[in-house]
This record gives sequence, C-alpha cells and structure tokens, in this order.
Amino acid sequence: MGNCCPPGSSEPEPAYFGSSRPVGSATVPPPASLSPSAAPAPAKPPAPIGPVLGRPMEDVKSTYTVGKELGRGQFGVTSLCVHKATGQRFACKTISKRKLSTKEDVEDVRREVQIMYHLAGQPGVVELKGAYEDKHAVHLVMELCAGGELFDRIIAKGHYTERAAAALLRTIVEIIHTCHSMGVIHRDLKPENFLLLSKDEHAPLKATDFGLSVFFKEGEVFRDIVGSAYYIAPEVLKRSYGPEADIWSIGVMLYILLCGVPPFWAGKLPISMIQSKQKLHDFACIADQLTTS
Repeated sequence: MGNCCPPGSSEPEPAYFGSSRPVGSATVPPPASLSPSAAPAPAKPPAPIGPVLGRPMEDVKSTYTVGKELGRGQFGVTSLCVHKATGQRFACKTISKRKLSTKEDVEDVRREVQIMYHLAGQPGVVELKGAYEDKHAVHLVMELCAGGELFDRIIAKGHYTERAAAALLRTIVEIIHTCHSMGVIHRDLKPENFLLLSKDEHAPLKATDFGLSVFFKEGEVFRDIVGSAYYIAPEVLKRSYGPEADIWSIGVMLYILLCGVPPFWAGKLPISMIQSKQKLHDFACIADQLTTS
C-alpha cells in the first residue's frame, strides 16, 4: 500500500543522491542536472555593469535591426530600428559615450532614462520601450513618430491660424501640465522637441528629448542655466526658477505659431533661420556676463 510498483515487481528503486525518500512517496526520476552521466554546464560569466545605466551591458542589435538615420543632435543620433521578432518599427536614439565627457553629462543621460520610464503610459509623451548600454554607447529605443518635428511643420505652413494655433497650444499645455503634475520640468521646450505621430494633418503630438529635464518638488528652486536660447525664460538667466520656466517657453512657441517668426527680433528673423540644435554653453557665457554686469 503506497508503493509505486505493483507487488512482485523487480524494477529497482531509483537512486536519490544523498537524500532519503519518505516512505510511501511517489517515485520521481532525478533531475537531468543531477544525472551522474551529465557534465555540468559551464557557468556563463555575468555581463559587465555599464557605468551610465548601472546595469548589465547588452547589445541592442541582438534584439533590433538598426537602419537609416532619422535625426541628429548634440549628443545623439536617432535611427529607425526594427524589432527582429515582431517586425515593429521604433526609433533608436544612440548617445556616444565619448561625448559624455563629464560626470554631469552621464547623470543627464541616466536621469533622462529615469524620467521617461516615470512618464511611461502618458499619451502626450514619447514612450521609451527600452534602454541598452554597450561599450561604446547608450541606446534608447522609443516609439516611432513618423510625422517628424513640429518645427518642420511650422516651416512648411509659414504660420498657423488663431484657431489652429489654439488647438495645438491646448495639446501642448495639457502635455506639460501632465509632466508638472508628475514632478517633472522639461526645461527645453521648443518645436523641435514635439513630434507628430504621423504625417496626418491632425496627428497626435508627443513631447520628447528629456535630456535636460529634472524631477522637482513644490517650492524647489533651480539655478543652472539650461535650455535653448530663443525659448529660455528670464528666470533661468537669473538662476532662480521652477516649473514656470516651461510656461515661458510655451508662450514663445505660441508667438511663433501665430507669426512665423520668433519674438524680440522685430520680425526680421524667419523661423527657418533658427538653429534647431544649439550649443548652450556659448549662450550661457553671454548670459553670465549680462546678469553680473
């Protein structure tokens, strides 16, 4: 009673490698890994920890096929990439480690990843699908916004009607309200950092490029000069600001939407002449001279 073999069976009892089998328990063959004839598999050495993301390094190309270039910025190059298993298309922002020359540069990339994961699921924010680090670069795989930058849409139109500008502004304000309510200041709002999901005239708008963004708490004051020269708030130049700096930048964007030129230039500088990717440190030096004089 309780034996696994019928009375009189000559089948031998299995070996249990150093442990005794309780009386009446079922006969279960030993695991393959415990078989005397099986050689132990060599242990795979763990992947080294990446200094930027702080987790094991891995090759993004083992999961995605990286294709043509879509855009280029001061630190990164954005390319089309395709998931090998599903065929889905995404955008991959590759940030060369050689360009991360300071501790602050590394912290900016690490914080950008943290913020994008924090904002995941918000409809007005480009979704980060995954972050990878190898020996040479950090790769951020994001949803693909095939409609391009709002900047290019403005250039193509020249300017927007009041009704169209109002509708677009409502979307932009709602997106930034979401960011602020979740404790994030963007700090680099401009038409280049809003992407259209498709080429459709009424395609959804999404905020992107959180490389200068920060987490904040109510009442916290920031003192570093960051942003893009044409959109930077006076409070930033005075080194005393909070989330209201984003609202100033949105106001500049509204002016450009309606007029087709940036403010403070007497209408002599068309929007198409604005350098979309500027090196801010030169502007910061000028700002320091103005604020200390």
